[in-house]
Amino acid sequence: MINIAIDGPSGAGKSTVAKAIARKIGFIYVDTGALYRAVGINALRLGYDTSDREKVVSTLDSVKIDLRYINGEQRVLLNGEDVSDAIRLPEASMAASNVSAIPEVRAFLFDLQRQLAAQNNCIMDGRDIGTVVLPNADIKLFLTASPEERAARRHRELIERGTPVDYDVLLEEIKQRDYNDSHRAIAPLKPADDAIIVDTSGNTLQESVDNVLEIIKSKIDIPNV
Repeated sequence: MINIAIDGPSGAGKSTVAKAIARKIGFIYVDTGALYRAVGINALRLGYDTSDREKVVSTLDSVKIDLRYINGEQRVLLNGEDVSDAIRLPEASMAASNVSAIPEVRAFLFDLQRQLAAQNNCIMDGRDIGTVVLPNADIKLFLTASPEERAARRHRELIERGTPVDYDVLLEEIKQRDYNDSHRAIAPLKPADDAIIVDTSGNTLQESVDNVLEIIKSKIDIPNV
């Protein structure tokens, strides 16, 4: 199977770019961040502090997360409920950052991620795909952009969904998540040694997709693309 790993900070465009390219080249798209968001949302719904390791770990025995592909789109099911929209809210972002620092959560989701990669040609995005989950991926990319641009993108996305949110609050949350993700003891956010760095600052979505697709095509043969 051919595996492509795309890592990077929150709001760099990983998921949007990966999803578009996976559809274009016929690969399965795996959004690993969605898995952590689902664990985080589950803990929040139970009234737990998502930075409380003991409380979060206690939820894992009763949580079931499934990825379904409906009309070519990945949907995330938490205990049978489609939470694909709920996990994109700001509170889910910070919850994901907190639970992803817990070793037991990472172990809980690790096997699912590896299994998906072993069974499918896939593009998998996250924060430690090229460094930990798929260290032997055929292609490793690290997408980034300035915090201000990432906050502006997320602000537009949430407003378009009808979710009012303050830009300055989003910017501070993104900066805090960058710090948390890059300083955690387990699998910190960083480019793999052999990753190709792609800065999407100032790019339109199509420009970022085209740029990444050209890199992929230069590394592997993809018929009819």
